[in-house]
Amino acid sequence: MNDPDFTTVTHIVAAMRQARRLLFITGAGISADSGLPTYRGIGGLYNNELTEENFSIETALSGSMLEAAPHITWKYLHQIENSCRGARFNDAHAIIAKLQDQFEVCVLTQNIDGFHRDAGSRNLIEMHGDVHDLYCTRCDYSTTVADYSQLDIPPACPRCHALVRPRVVLFGEVLPSHAIQHLYRELDQGFDLVFSIGTTSVFPYIAGPLVQASQAGIPTVEINPSDTNVTRFVDYKLASGAAASMRAIHQAYQAPNS
Repeated sequence: MNDPDFTTVTHIVAAMRQARRLLFITGAGISADSGLPTYRGIGGLYNNELTEENFSIETALSGSMLEAAPHITWKYLHQIENSCRGARFNDAHAIIAKLQDQFEVCVLTQNIDGFHRDAGSRNLIEMHGDVHDLYCTRCDYSTTVADYSQLDIPPACPRCHALVRPRVVLFGEVLPSHAIQHLYRELDQGFDLVFSIGTTSVFPYIAGPLVQASQAGIPTVEINPSDTNVTRFVDYKLASGAAASMRAIHQAYQAPNS
């Protein structure tokens, strides 16, 4: 993978020195340095293959499948959680959290691994939820678990014995209204610099904030080894990994003469 381009990093740091509010939009790629996969699927675990049951992963991980055959959906939720197990946040997550000491930072993430929360990001919009937060589909029971190793699959509520599920957005389900409202409130306040890190930006609510910022003349940055749906809109592109790029940016920002 390429090293971060020094000239581009210098331009990004110059934009940061003129900024007060930063927006970081992140996808599966930011967790790649934590050992998590980046390809398609909730949590980035599957590509174009059918499941053992001959379903697409979108069907297996859909709200309708959870209702009809929860053991199938939970089988693949368990695989997703297992891919996160033992991993932890990396330097990219940590540096974004550390920038809260100098900026007003908002993080909008598609990821369900909880790494931004673990790293200490406070103003956090987990648009697709967190795989570790569980709740009952019938009563008000909820809990947070470190992993699924002690769960029956599918798990039953200890109070009413109904199905328990993770607080994540499955395929075909609507986005949580509280997350959408949080995003709108942040966008209403405006941002001085917008970063897109490790996301292909296929969803309008992920691409939209960056595109709107670009059209308004607000500096925009993309950190991704590949080109994406928003590459043509950004001012600065680092075709390098998230952790290496954020380390380079943070080191340059901390340097007295940068």
